[in-house]
Amino acid sequence: MRLNRLIPLALLATTFGAAGAGAQGADDRSGWSFQVGLYAWAPTFDGRLNYALPSAGGTATGKADADNYLSDLNFAAMITAEARYDRYSVITDLMYVDLGSSSSRVGSVNPAALPSNPISSTQDLSGDSSLQATIWTLGAGYTLASGNWGNVDVLGGFRLLALDARTNYSLAVDIAGPRGNGVALSRNGRLSGNADIWNGIVGVRGRILVGDSGFFVPYYADVGTGDSNLTWQVFSGIGYQSGWAGVQLGYRYMSFDQGSGSLVEKLTMGGAYLAVNFTF
Repeated sequence: MRLNRLIPLALLATTFGAAGAGAQGADDRSGWSFQVGLYAWAPTFDGRLNYALPSAGGTATGKADADNYLSDLNFAAMITAEARYDRYSVITDLMYVDLGSSSSRVGSVNPAALPSNPISSTQDLSGDSSLQATIWTLGAGYTLASGNWGNVDVLGGFRLLALDARTNYSLAVDIAGPRGNGVALSRNGRLSGNADIWNGIVGVRGRILVGDSGFFVPYYADVGTGDSNLTWQVFSGIGYQSGWAGVQLGYRYMSFDQGSGSLVEKLTMGGAYLAVNFTF
């Protein structure tokens, strides 16, 4: 973990706090209040993955993407909760998604001590990938300003991406190992890897009220680092709040960039979300 970049973010998190994607911003409530939300997020994904080759050493890169969420989603569960006292809040956001992709390919093989060996499209006959991802945010928040126009919260904290990735592939030929000794990558097989990726985050969140209609525009943005070179997330949409219940519809985008050599060289997820929340 890149501590020289994570420590300043952790200090900000201690001062300000974090928000999960499902949390709604502050309102005019005083004293203690609690909120539980359920939401559905329909992301497509695009990932570049690096798998270890234990038999010959080195790595193999895989490209996986899915542009049809409904056909590639296997399972999803998402929940968020918030405890608030005046301007201070503690928030948790947890989601699990199981995604599949039929449009996957092995891009290159890099046996130990040898240059990368690109695999052409004619060699790559077929492939499919699956990603199981748990994304968890935990932290606290503080409201800088609020009024009949809406609110602005500052935030900080951490986000965990726990990822289990698998790519099944079929090649036209075997890929030779170092100096032609043995096989670095057989023509048919499976590549797999898993990682727990921790990042500190800071950002802003809140809502802009549309008069006294009950409608509002939620907004959220964060950026962070740690195990990733960079991670960031944004979302916005339109919502409606009436008493103890509310609903919102919007678009959410999340990105992780760990750089070459890591399991998750690049992973982006984006799509529409629908959330309902209950306040008590």
